[in-house]
Amino acid sequence: MMHIKTKVRKILNLLDLHYPVDAKCYLSHEKPYELLFATILSAQCTDDRVNMITETLFKKYPSLAAFAAADPSELETDIFSAGFYKVKARHIIGSANMLIDEFGGEVPADIDKLTKLPGVGRKTANLILGHVYGIPAIVVDTHVKRISVKLGLTANEDPEKVEYALMKILPKDYWIRYNTQIIAHGRTVCTAKKPACENCFLCDLCEFNLKKF
Repeated sequence: MMHIKTKVRKILNLLDLHYPVDAKCYLSHEKPYELLFATILSAQCTDDRVNMITETLFKKYPSLAAFAAADPSELETDIFSAGFYKVKARHIIGSANMLIDEFGGEVPADIDKLTKLPGVGRKTANLILGHVYGIPAIVVDTHVKRISVKLGLTANEDPEKVEYALMKILPKDYWIRYNTQIIAHGRTVCTAKKPACENCFLCDLCEFNLKKF
């Protein structure tokens, strides 16, 4: 059996060969709080849909203060197509007010402070740390969880446990880009419904693929 460090190195090298090494954020934003709110909207919603919503949303609410003062029912209408719009509107308005009242209008660069914000879990907090502040962090979304399990990098299904498991075996300088590369792989090759194992450059390292034979 291949040693886990050797396997991880092979996987990371192959990901670097096939996908950009510069971590790409798939959610459109210009300001830190915009990424925060876009990520809140992305729960159970595609990035493409979120980007369609925020294209007009960030123009209608051009500042953090504007979001803090938003009428809940109007914001619900604005984000309706993202799904779970009532909860998401409440979280966005609540987070905007907390950022102003407790953090001086700045998105904090600290996971404990970030996860105090309404609707912000470790996934969202780590996304902010990595893409806004360049702080090494592992974002465990559905792609990362699913594919990391298939590759045998973790046996856990709980996102937080997956995060900690990956932190132990991935070099720190890969933490941010592992997420974006795995997202790209999950969207194009290792899709959830019908993975194209025959076209996958990771197939020889994949526990899921090996179990089929």
